[in-house]
Amino acid sequence: MKKCFSTPAECQFVYVKGKVYKGVLSNGQRIAGKHIINDGHVETFVREGTSLSHVRHPNLVRLIGYCENHDEYFLVYELCHNGNLSEWLFGKAKVLSWIQIVEIAIDGARGLWFLHTYPEGCIVHRDIKPTNILIDANFRAKLSDFVLSKVMEVDQSHVSSEVRGTFGYVDPEYRKNHHVNASGDVYRFGVVLLQLLSGQRARFLARGGDITQLADPKLNGEYWI
Repeated sequence: MKKCFSTPAECQFVYVKGKVYKGVLSNGQRIAGKHIINDGHVETFVREGTSLSHVRHPNLVRLIGYCENHDEYFLVYELCHNGNLSEWLFGKAKVLSWIQIVEIAIDGARGLWFLHTYPEGCIVHRDIKPTNILIDANFRAKLSDFVLSKVMEVDQSHVSSEVRGTFGYVDPEYRKNHHVNASGDVYRFGVVLLQLLSGQRARFLARGGDITQLADPKLNGEYWI
């Protein structure tokens, strides 16, 4: 993983929310920074850094490098100017067209397929959800936030782990047997697809009904079946 600069002072960071900052490198490149304090969370820095440092795909947020200063770190990523999918699905001021919904779904599927078929071993994301799908300036969707990711050996069918992830996206099999594998990501992505179609949060998707009842009313009936 490349060290971008030695101290946070060498980059102009502006606070956004949570642990996320926007910044500009000395060469003018706009970036996003995830702030990590070494208070027991340095494992996050190591895991996400090593998981992404050598992985490149158009539908994955690119890790540029990192900076460190005493007991704090910044993971430095390409900036996705249009925020995350959750803001577009559930924000009142933003509306996705049907073609944008379809393209986001395809982009997400491509990124997930790349992770699951990675030659050095299947990379299981474990936290696929709208906030972890970012939208770049060209409105391409990119998977992000690999803090919970697990890398399986080529000959492994699963790895065992404590149940981690976001409520509403964790699949029943994983909750039952604690087996981490690609199918768990597929389940989570399926929930995201339902949210793309309906514009509803995960907890409201258990209700039955046909496609006309599921479709996001903001589409005004402009969708393909």
